[in-house]
Amino acid sequence: MRIPDFQDVLMARRQIAPYLRRTPMHSYPAIDDLIGAHVFIKHENHQPVCAFKVRGGVNLISQLSEEERTRGVIAASTGNHGQSVAYAARLFGIKARIVVPEAANPGKVAAIQGMGAEVIVHGERFDEARLHCEALAREQGYRYIHSGDEPLLIAGVATEALEMLEDEPDLEAIIVPIGGGSGAAGVCIAANAIAPSLRVIGVQSGASPAAYESWRQKRLVEAPNRTIAEGLATGAAFELPQTILRERLKEFVLVSDDEIMRAMVWMIERAHTLAEAAGAAPLAAAYRMRDELAGKKIGLVCSGGNASLEQLKEALSRA
Repeated sequence: MRIPDFQDVLMARRQIAPYLRRTPMHSYPAIDDLIGAHVFIKHENHQPVCAFKVRGGVNLISQLSEEERTRGVIAASTGNHGQSVAYAARLFGIKARIVVPEAANPGKVAAIQGMGAEVIVHGERFDEARLHCEALAREQGYRYIHSGDEPLLIAGVATEALEMLEDEPDLEAIIVPIGGGSGAAGVCIAANAIAPSLRVIGVQSGASPAAYESWRQKRLVEAPNRTIAEGLATGAAFELPQTILRERLKEFVLVSDDEIMRAMVWMIERAHTLAEAAGAAPLAAAYRMRDELAGKKIGLVCSGGNASLEQLKEALSRA
């Protein structure tokens, strides 16, 4: 499997430009005060599907062969990857099927259906849905779009970091949430090319630490998958993102679901932003690391804003 490079990121930007607008990056005095640093939030929650993954979906699906388009595509997702594939498939007139676990965010599932994709519900957790999806792809001949092991997907999502470093070239650190790891791998590729001294810091929930443990142990491992943050919820790490992260990710931290929920409320209170749990995880990590980040200029990737009402109620009640 080919590792994408910075030229792939630049090509991806040209590829997605006709379909996706550049997302804003803002700073908020109340967030700066909370962390004790100059903080810039990259608002991927402003994407058409309210999540960063659409960058990769458009880049990949726009480059499918005619034979692959005829076969149709299939993906497994807890929500945002599925929305990305459904959105891009609709753009290019391709039939999409998305396999979701039973516990998937109902708002995300409704959005996938609204974009014309067929939704297949299977299994309690993402990893069960993924295995069923892979079986359907083999049996029916669909073009399977893995949520991490796709070079064009990683190159596409890397364009978020390209924009961040163009807008604020003197950022000293970027904190990015990690589930499967495609977003963090993309940030690492862009940062390594543009600002090699930049600290790229990954964050995952301690309740679903498969990516963290795989990075730490330098091998693919499975781990319990119990987080409430569906964007961080995977019980098994992915080969291509981990290959990139092992080489280029400088730091990786775990935070608790309680810390993530608290950060969701802070995003509402202090940044006037609705962030889903994964999108709030970088703020949770920044707060935990506030002593060592004090006075620095940092970027946080708000990866998505698709919080369910139930998740939002729980975050507010815990606060």
